Amino acid sequence: MPLLGLVHTRIEIVRHGPALTSSDRPEVAVHAEELIPHRRGTEVVVATEARLGGELVWESRSSYLARHRTTHDVPREDAPATGPLPAVAEWRVPGDLGRRYGAASGDRNPIHLHPLTARLFGFPRAIAHGMWTFARCLAEAERTGGPADGARAEFRAPVLLPADVTYAAATAPDGTRFELRSGDRVHLTGETSAPRA
Repeated sequence: MPLLGLVHTRIEIVRHGPALTSSDRPEVAVHAEELIPHRRGTEVVVATEARLGGELVWESRSSYLARHRTTHDVPREDAPATGPLPAVAEWRVPGDLGRRYGAASGDRNPIHLHPLTARLFGFPRAIAHGMWTFARCLAEAERTGGPADGARAEFRAPVLLPADVTYAAATAPDGTRFELRSGDRVHLTGETSAPRA
């Protein structure tokens, strides 16, 4: 699968035990688990595990879409009908976010950098990194709802840069449900899980 142009479609993260610190040096293993037909191409699921002293401390599963012509007759997955979440914050996402986040993360996928390079992959403008939107939502969820041992999100529509977006959320004892939207368009849906007792 080509790395350039891959689109992040979903992620799930689980933390086992205390949070990793900057002084920790975990052993990290990454592998592709499966290929899944998608209505717009093929998804690959990538699993990552981090271990300290042989003990699993963190794991994630991410899905990435390689867009291409396909004959797959896979129906679109719609978000569960749970009703709109209440707005919590409004964010202005600047046009250069993709370049700034790419410089910090090392992810310089051309779909995030400039309108011209994004158009080469079928996007009208550069799009925000899915991991930036996920991390920004998690930071807000933890700020308003408390710490989490796990989180998952589904990237539903790209955030075209620049953008004005709304973070919406509902917090319960077992975690926070959240979404990122602009108008009626939902870009990301997700939830956190509260720490286990």
